[in-house]
Amino acid sequence: MQTTFNSDKRRLLSCLSHGAIFFSTTILSFGVPFAVNLLTDDPVIKANAKESMNFHLNVWFWAAVIGIPVGILSFLTFGLGGLLFFPVIGFGFLLHWGLTIWALAHCVTNPDEPFRYPFIFRLF
Repeated sequence: MQTTFNSDKRRLLSCLSHGAIFFSTTILSFGVPFAVNLLTDDPVIKANAKESMNFHLNVWFWAAVIGIPVGILSFLTFGLGGLLFFPVIGFGFLLHWGLTIWALAHCVTNPDEPFRYPFIFRLF
């Protein structure tokens, strides 16, 4: 028995999973791909949801690793540390948003293949 899956549903739920990272300051953003992963039977959608959850964890991890020392340095130097590390923080946001846009474009153009973020640690 061969199962066929709805391509439009794949696009929508995969894009919803990856696009949730735009709200990464809320815990709800992690809940969207988590719920999609639990509620679907489609293997491509599940793979995209798991990849999105892994990307969320990586973004939060690197934000803490970079953000906490920069925040402390900025506090100790009356804001000078924040100015010195602004390019690093800006590059992080550019990378974060750029990879997400790449994932969304991939899910729209090729819904039958799960997207894999480069250079991330995968727990799921």
